[in-house]
Amino acid sequence: MILSRDIKERALLEGFNKVGIVGAQSLTDEGRRLKEWLARGYHGEMAWMARDVEKRISPHEVFPPARSVIVVALNYFTPHQHQQSSSTGKVSRYAWGDDYHDVVKEKLSSLLAWIREQEPGAQGKVCVDIQPVMDKAWAVRAGLGWLGKHSNVITPEHGSWVFIGELLLNLELDHDTERVEDHCGTCTLCIDACPTAAIIEPYVVDSNKCISYVTIELRAPELPVELSGWLYGCDICQNVCPWNRFEEPTSETRFAPREGNVNAELSEILELTPESYAARYRGSAMKRAKISGLQRNASALISRKGAKPQR
Repeated sequence: MILSRDIKERALLEGFNKVGIVGAQSLTDEGRRLKEWLARGYHGEMAWMARDVEKRISPHEVFPPARSVIVVALNYFTPHQHQQSSSTGKVSRYAWGDDYHDVVKEKLSSLLAWIREQEPGAQGKVCVDIQPVMDKAWAVRAGLGWLGKHSNVITPEHGSWVFIGELLLNLELDHDTERVEDHCGTCTLCIDACPTAAIIEPYVVDSNKCISYVTIELRAPELPVELSGWLYGCDICQNVCPWNRFEEPTSETRFAPREGNVNAELSEILELTPESYAARYRGSAMKRAKISGLQRNASALISRKGAKPQR
């Protein structure tokens, strides 16, 4: 019988930085909080979140034979910095390199293939963000980190600069039971720094006010908040977090910034055609915003060139 220890060692060999294994149980408490969040309309236009609530709560709704959940974290930090410029728009750090969905999925798929070599009867399902699975809740349950007041998972070793993924397995494994204590304490730096007051209370974000949501998910032609120089996403709450001051660069070369993906020239964004857009953002998470969203954001930033410098 394959051991949990062997799976963890293999996961690290695949390039993951942290791994934990927990039972495939329903996320009852986390599900209750999700339903409260949805009832308050904090998901904005992300109607897909409300459609798949039961799947998010129960892993068996996603993969019926699930018995264990392998949860992994992959560090994506690179030591580059945004530049302050009125002619460019800042891009969130997670989208600088290749699309994390592809990178994490590839590594988890390789891990599953290895497990099946050891246990021919093993079956599993790879989950990376786009599946209806509560990634952050599983990371906390598996002891990878704690949920910060900005609602991102914070790991002691890599801060919140991590991607999370899961492998649902039909195998009964030894499960981790220890969780990481919440180390946010009385700190409110992320709440205080948010320029749109999107973190309405500790651990709760109203997407309707969040720059990241507005620049990526919102499809409306008009923007409801000031973008503070951000073209795609926003890192302000993570940049000010004390736990992100001791980060180590990732060993995954595919997360190195592509040209123009740290600070994007706004004039170039406005000149994109469907063809040049597809070529430039092939294999990039930035394609999520679509050409219309990026150009809407660029236009909004250009129209506010005369605004005072932002955080």
